Amino acid sequence: MTLDLRRSLLLPSVVAMAAIVAACSSGTGATTAPSVAAPTAAPSSEAPASEAPASVEPSAAASPAAGAVSLALADSSLGKIIVDGAGKTLYMFTPDEAGTPTCYEQCATNWPALKADDAASVTVGAGLDSTKLSVVDRTDGGKQLKYGAWPLYFFANDAAAGDVNGQGAGDGKWWVVGADGEPIKTT
Repeated sequence: MTLDLRRSLLLPSVVAMAAIVAACSSGTGATTAPSVAAPTAAPSSEAPASEAPASVEPSAAASPAAGAVSLALADSSLGKIIVDGAGKTLYMFTPDEAGTPTCYEQCATNWPALKADDAASVTVGAGLDSTKLSVVDRTDGGKQLKYGAWPLYFFANDAAAGDVNGQGAGDGKWWVVGADGEPIKTT
């Protein structure tokens, strides 16, 4: 592959990534962590905990039905963080400090909400507290899952399980969430 061809393929990717991050921020500070293997969530009040870096220990029980929401803890370069059942990193947004989602329109395109009909149907893993789960109404329809005080979001630029590309984005407005329900503000 020629150098010009590689540049022409790389440039659109870099521009797209910068546009996504910039949509909800004036700066990034994003970092990347090792990938986290997708967990197999148990249909109990506890899900797998991570034992080895960059992995999630699968449960002995069967996976929940398709479309079901599950949360687990996964080891990352930032410590133990909350991920969904596929190992995708979940974030909180500091302007949501009142517990109400504030990320809509283009922000929500780049930071999709973790939606759930009710907290009781969510499968949670070992090390997570199901009493910290609740849902909050979104003004654009549906309900968003909260862990502790924070509505949970994905980052559109996290392509693989365990990616933490949104960490510290938006001049420090986006952070991964720990088992205690608090943001982990390490970059």
